[in-house]
Parts: sequence; structure tokens; C-alpha cells
Amino acid sequence: MIEGGARIRLSRWQQAAVALGSAVGALVDPRRADLIAALGETTGKPAFERVLQRMKNSPEGRALLLERPRVISANVGHAWDLPPNTFGAAYARFMGSRNFSPDDRPPVRFMDTDELAYVAMRAREVHDFWHTLFDLPTNLIGESALKVIEFEQMYLPMCIMSVVGGTARFNEKQRRLFLQHYLPWAGRAGMQCTDLMCVYYEKHFHEDLDEVRRKWGISPAPVAPKQNAHITDI
Repeated sequence: MIEGGARIRLSRWQQAAVALGSAVGALVDPRRADLIAALGETTGKPAFERVLQRMKNSPEGRALLLERPRVISANVGHAWDLPPNTFGAAYARFMGSRNFSPDDRPPVRFMDTDELAYVAMRAREVHDFWHTLFDLPTNLIGESALKVIEFEQMYLPMCIMSVVGGTARFNEKQRRLFLQHYLPWAGRAGMQCTDLMCVYYEKHFHEDLDEVRRKWGISPAPVAPKQNAHITDI
């Protein structure tokens, strides 16, 4: 069983109620990670089932399902000691520069089986790996762009809801930059790369960052046009 909290079985009506309440709450306060997590779980079961099947068909995916590694400090802390050119060191810089902890993810509560609960938890915990690999910031534009990539990879309805909610909070210049610059790139990047849910990232920490990007078909985010560079800081 996934550690960190007991799972709750919901009827379809209860799932709909939790999804609606979570969606409204997340729109009011986008910083509520627990509400965003609940929305993803209650609307994403078919998507997580498809991801689970893909993982079962992949050698690395099967290893993940068998070993069920968790992205927590006790398991990834060695990344801070790796050479600066490695993927693990880049992840450590990303986390350290923002004072993030890998232990801060909310638990999975609304998945029916242990396997689905692990897939949902894994999707939540690799989010910061994807930030690192695609070189995306954690501001509103960066998070919205990563949600597009996550949708292309997993087809989670919550991702589209998050993009819609994010763009609604953009000012005019941010919206234009996102729609013209980041959205087209994110759509291509999410489709062209490997199946990222079938990657055992922790076993590649020691590898060169540029090499793993090439191996997994990842194209980092483009640099914003100079006249818009300040917008991405918001």
C-alpha cells in the first residue's frame, strides 16, 4: 500500500462531488496542492489505468511496478552529491534553488487498487523531474506549459483544467507569450519524447543531463523572445 494516508473508496456520485468541489477550490486557490491532487484522482482513473497498462508493457515500467520506488528525501538525497553535469545534480539544483522538498507531495486517497495508487503517486512525484528535464520554471507560464506536456503523456483531464485555469489568470502579455511561444512547443515536446511514465529516473541520476535528454527525446523549453523575457519571471 502507498504510504502517507489511507485510501477512500467513493461511489460515482461521491467522486463527482469531490471532483467538483476540488475544481472550484483549486480555481479559488491554485496553491492548494491537496485539491489539485484530489481533482486529478477523481477525474483521472481511466487515464491512470492506461498508464498502468503501458508500464506493464515496458521493461523499466515493470521494474517500477515491482519495486515501487518513492521520490522522497531518503531515496534521492544522493543526487546532491553527484557531478554537476549529471541529471541528478540538475534535479538537486532545481529543488535546492526553490527550497523544495521531495517529501511535500500529498498522499493518494481515491484510487481503487494499490497498483493504481502507485501510478498516481508516481505521476505526482516525477513532476519535478520533468521540470528539470524540460528546463521549465515553476511560475504560472512554466507550470501551464508542463501541464500541456503531462496531458500529452497521460491524457489526464485535470491537466487541461489546470491549463485553462492558468491562462485565465494570465495578463494579456503573458497570455500572448504562452499561446504563441510555449503552447506550440509544449504540445510537440509532449508528443515527441519517450513514454516518461515508463522511465526509472532514479537509475539515471548519474548520467549526463544532455545525454538523457537526447536518449528520451526531450527538447528543453525555448528561450522567451527578448522583449518578453521579463514576463516569464511572473
